[in-house]
Amino acid sequence: MFSKRKLFIISIGLLFIFAFKQADDYFEVSKNLEIFGGVYKEIHTGYVDDIKPGELMKKGIDAMLGSLDPYTNFYTESQAEDAMIMRSGEYGGIGCSSVKRGDYQYINIVYRGLAADKAGLRVGDKLIEVNGKNFVGKSLEESSDALRGSPNTKVVLTIERDGIKKLVEITREDIKLKNVSYFGLVNAEIGYIKLDHFMMGAAKEVKDALVNLKQRGVKNIVLDLRDNGGGLLHEAVSIVNIFIGINQIVVTTKGRADEAFREYKTLDQVVDATIPLVVLVNSHSASASEIVCGAIQDFDRGVVIGRNTFGKGLVQNTKGLPYGTQMKLTIAKYYIPSNRCIQLLDYSHRNPDGSAGIVPDSLRKAFKTKSGRVVYDGGGVKPDVLVAESKLSNLSKNLEKNYLIFDFATHYRNEHEAIADISNFKISEKDFVDFKNFITTQNFNYFTNSETALKLFKEKVAEEDNLAILKNEIESIENSIKKIKMNDLEKNKVEIMTMLSSEIARRYYYEEAVIESTFNSDKDVLKSINLLNDLAQYLSILTIK
Repeated sequence: MFSKRKLFIISIGLLFIFAFKQADDYFEVSKNLEIFGGVYKEIHTGYVDDIKPGELMKKGIDAMLGSLDPYTNFYTESQAEDAMIMRSGEYGGIGCSSVKRGDYQYINIVYRGLAADKAGLRVGDKLIEVNGKNFVGKSLEESSDALRGSPNTKVVLTIERDGIKKLVEITREDIKLKNVSYFGLVNAEIGYIKLDHFMMGAAKEVKDALVNLKQRGVKNIVLDLRDNGGGLLHEAVSIVNIFIGINQIVVTTKGRADEAFREYKTLDQVVDATIPLVVLVNSHSASASEIVCGAIQDFDRGVVIGRNTFGKGLVQNTKGLPYGTQMKLTIAKYYIPSNRCIQLLDYSHRNPDGSAGIVPDSLRKAFKTKSGRVVYDGGGVKPDVLVAESKLSNLSKNLEKNYLIFDFATHYRNEHEAIADISNFKISEKDFVDFKNFITTQNFNYFTNSETALKLFKEKVAEEDNLAILKNEIESIENSIKKIKMNDLEKNKVEIMTMLSSEIARRYYYEEAVIESTFNSDKDVLKSINLLNDLAQYLSILTIK
């Protein structure tokens, strides 16, 4: 009896402690809101210069949320509309995007069959005016707002192509961006699906692509999630369901609030539970991409190939706020079928410089896949087959960075009305000579790593007052570097010609040309082909060793 009374007293005590803690928390919130409001009011009424109240408040909110994690964000009314478009993939517009270079914007993507394409807009066109309004010096956000609008309304662009200005009238339409940007045959037996987004309808697009490819006779599938930053969680679960049977837990979310705990299961019959499957990932595969590849790995349903994924195991929920604003709030962490969380960065324990700490190897826990293979948490999804990242030469990086590959492709498109089909197109030796002549007219120069190191060395020598003594030796090294740089184009000729062929093909055959043109050189795809051609090796990876 005494023990029951004691237990009752302890329970009542805990309830009082909890109640007092809640009251204390509410007081702290109320007190600090009052302090914040007081500061804001005093700045607004008494600061020496005029301020913009909305901008000031947004900076304050952004700074507060920035101390939490990069994914908890505040959206103004216009930003909330853009965020909704990103989730749905639908908007009224013309179907293109642009990139800003200095004061000008250049069209860098034209989507096949949409309004901009039908009106004759091309990649490389320079945007000068929109509806008579000068757009030189304008931001990408401003041009995006101007190009969007209600379907069936018109927008008139002034573009510059090959030095000639041209008016282009375009009728806006409903734009539905695709999640699957491309699917097709790598060869007669291997199908390839490139998934770029997890917007609404992503799972249906993947399913439709798989069914189409199987009807064309493929016996193996490559699902490419490289550079896919994620999106809607339920679409990720539904994509896993294409390859995994019904009523399987794909992901569990856990947070501070009780309602954050949820289990997401496969709800439909599997489309294909046995077709050999490879999933391609890299360091830019994040969030929903990691749920898909992690679940495929944990169920031993396919082989993951590439590089470690990004490591985002956080779940966000969108909350409506007054005056049409919104907030995207991190509410939970997600756990894939093996019960591991792949979150890489620890935002609750920051480094002294304010950066998030990386989960150390000593704190990572081992988990097991369905067949018993060991996998680890805390560092993204580690591929079953690691492939070293392909790195461009310093010269090629600089050619790309300075838009010389892009600009030559624009020049080439203006000079050639048509090219061979994608599978047969490659630039010729003459084209490469033309490119070399082209870059000499663009005042192109770049610094090699050797030059950067030599510059630092010269600065140190000068500090020590020894520049005159080492003058001849330094000049000799400088001349040698110049000779090496003169040979760089020839040394990297194959790499540069591949880049040029891909960019030029894109001008005629759209984004899918870039994918198809790299099948024979893409290290991840080539590794997938080798593995899928060897079923015994494929199966051995998915079993305990």
